[in-house]
Amino acid sequence: MNKLTFHYFHLMPWPHLPPDFDENYDSAWVTLPNTFYDPIKGHALYNRYLDEIERADKLGWDSVIVNEHHQNAYGTMPSPNIMAAALTQRVKRARIGIVGNALPLHDDPLRVAEEIAMLDVLSGGRIISGFVRGTGMEYFSYSVNPTVSRERMDEAHDLIIQAWTRPGPFAFEGEHYNYRYVNTWPRPIQQPHPPIWLPGTASMETIDFAAKHKYPYMTVFMPMEQRKRAYEMYRRVAEEKYGYEARPDQLAFCTPVILGETDDIAMKEGEKYAMWLFDKGLKVRPEFFVPPGYMSERSLKAALEGGGFGQKRTFKELVDTGVVIAGSVDTVIEKLSYYTDVLHANMLVTGGHVGEIPDYLVLKFQEMMANEVMPHFREQVTRAFERPAEVVS
Repeated sequence: MNKLTFHYFHLMPWPHLPPDFDENYDSAWVTLPNTFYDPIKGHALYNRYLDEIERADKLGWDSVIVNEHHQNAYGTMPSPNIMAAALTQRVKRARIGIVGNALPLHDDPLRVAEEIAMLDVLSGGRIISGFVRGTGMEYFSYSVNPTVSRERMDEAHDLIIQAWTRPGPFAFEGEHYNYRYVNTWPRPIQQPHPPIWLPGTASMETIDFAAKHKYPYMTVFMPMEQRKRAYEMYRRVAEEKYGYEARPDQLAFCTPVILGETDDIAMKEGEKYAMWLFDKGLKVRPEFFVPPGYMSERSLKAALEGGGFGQKRTFKELVDTGVVIAGSVDTVIEKLSYYTDVLHANMLVTGGHVGEIPDYLVLKFQEMMANEVMPHFREQVTRAFERPAEVVS
């Protein structure tokens, strides 16, 4: 049995959608009127979510993870760095993952480099810095040209790495970003820089980029067959193009996990609450999801073949195809063991409140995962996430 690390991911969704949402609104993104957002309820939700994440830290998760989304009900963190700053004061042991900052949406990636460095110092060297391109929907929200998103992503990445690792001041001249002085204060504690993760939905270019830099690649909400192909491509590109053998800790999988006392209980609770994510949170107009120029032809073809685009599925179908894991402790351990022992992926990203699930069920899931599932994958394992960070003198 291979080891598995556990990472508690939270979207911080807005569950209070209007009663007629299904009939009268065609998207939870971009165009859903913000009059449906109640800031007073939002205040209570943010604090509930932070309490939940703090519990995950105390229960032994290896990291807690937040991310960036804009103008939607699916995830209400337009600035994940602000949320990470709050977590540095609550989360005392686990790493804090920002997976991630949507680089092409930002006109000032140097600010991202500065904020991540500051967070790394504030947290004592516990930051994981994810980089993402952002969903297609957000290119409408931010009026960014999607045809140059890959160029902006690559150039912003290179600037940020230099800002963290190259002695300043120095000049940076690129196609999209130009700085006369790059001279990051403070510098990050972790050397040469905070670990970087790249989540994706099987874009060929993202997989290649991750393999090139040996970054962990995280598959997100996709059928098992599509995950297999993504991992196979990562390993093949790593070996044939970049000359090394990919390790299990370079392959992560983000999937909802619903735990219950029995398989039937888990299926019933999952169908009642987790379907909010797919039926409401991810309800998107097709033209928003993949704007022209956002994906290359080969990546779009691969995504369509994977069956992940716009298909409405029942909860049982999501479980049967591996998009979701649901079941008793024994069932969940068996399904997670397939990832570790067959796919050789050892980073599970899951958890977090979805829809209108009551907090006692969230707590039940957290405790069952920590007390009954994690120990199965912890035995005789030296946890890399417990190594002290190297401090810059």
